[in-house]
Amino acid sequence: MNAESAPPSTPYVALGGSEVIGRIVDRFYDLMDTEPQYRPLRAMHAEDLTPMRVSLAGWLCAWAGGPRDWFEQNPGKCMMSAHRGLRVNHETATQWADAIARAVAECGPADQALGKAMAERLELMAQAMARP
Repeated sequence: MNAESAPPSTPYVALGGSEVIGRIVDRFYDLMDTEPQYRPLRAMHAEDLTPMRVSLAGWLCAWAGGPRDWFEQNPGKCMMSAHRGLRVNHETATQWADAIARAVAECGPADQALGKAMAERLELMAQAMARP
């Protein structure tokens, strides 16, 4: 097997790296900020979404096997603990999962199966944060 036919070394590489992840994150927050069905989710966030865009992009890059800057800048922090103080419920978790799935489908990798798998894993994570 030569280098050209070798599979990508990480999901981060297979997804398209920080460029594609950045597009996904920007589309996600644009949807959350403009689509009426995401109002309860939007209400959980600060008015300025810029810091969240940077944070989510960094986290997704690290989560997918790319640069680990987010983890180095947030030692001991994980997504579950970062959201513990918010009142994530089934409704807002479902809204988050729907918006990220739309963003991945619209702006994600050329490999649609990979994009779908990514969205499914993120949905599981979002639903795990929901409190009754």
